[in-house]
Amino acid sequence: MVAAVVLIRARRDVIPTAAKQVAGIEGVAEVYSVSGEWDLIAVVRVPEWEQIAEVVTERIAQIEGLDRTETLVAFRVYSRKDMDAAYEMFD
Repeated sequence: MVAAVVLIRARRDVIPTAAKQVAGIEGVAEVYSVSGEWDLIAVVRVPEWEQIAEVVTERIAQIEGLDRTETLVAFRVYSRKDMDAAYEMFD
């Protein structure tokens, strides 16, 4: 599984609608409405690297009212479960 985080800037009047559209795209696991420089954050999880480009450039970027995206591809995933297991080996 390959993961990416997509930061999305959208026009203020389309944020709720755009969030629902992004959430409906296959490969998008979650969408968060956030404060700050970006308006939405989409978490993409797909089986192969090439699918990230498809989800971001062919689907997310085509949604009306989005001004900009920035994609951060994850190299490794760390979770609380993984971190707890790593520390347990030192006990």
